[in-house]
Amino acid sequence: MKKIIVLVLMCLVFLSGCVSQDTVQQGDNVTVDYIGRFENGSVFDTSIEQVAVDSGIYTPARNYEPLNLVAGDGQRIEGFDEAIMGMAVGEEKTVTIPPEKAYGNYSQDRLFELPSEEFTNANITPTVGGKIPTMLGTCTIVNISEGNVTLDCNHPLAGQTLVFTVQVVSIGD
Repeated sequence: MKKIIVLVLMCLVFLSGCVSQDTVQQGDNVTVDYIGRFENGSVFDTSIEQVAVDSGIYTPARNYEPLNLVAGDGQRIEGFDEAIMGMAVGEEKTVTIPPEKAYGNYSQDRLFELPSEEFTNANITPTVGGKIPTMLGTCTIVNISEGNVTLDCNHPLAGQTLVFTVQVVSIGD
């Protein structure tokens, strides 16, 4: 009789939800599907091939598959890491991430004007929109004037509020 009472109590505890659900914690290996949008709803990135096709951002060379990551390791934008904490497998949510928790605010301090002779000396023909690797990361040529080239070293998504829909596919795999 005692065993039956214990078994019934264990079942009641389980059914009442008192048993903790496996959720994303700091340091967990996690796999997620995601859709990244701008505030106007246009998609700028996704792990889901059909969403990329439907949004007109499909790239044939890319593998569209869930993103594997270590929760909270700082390898993604802060707002994304925060969003997945506490989520359960199969759970989906949409979060709005301000620039401060994404790629930062756009900064005029990350615009640099260089003499065009520096490009000539490096055998580089600058073109507006061209990408140049620098110590600050990849910079974009935004202007070419007589004698000068202007580089924008802000992240392309700097200053943007981003909206992510995230679904946890697995935890611990």
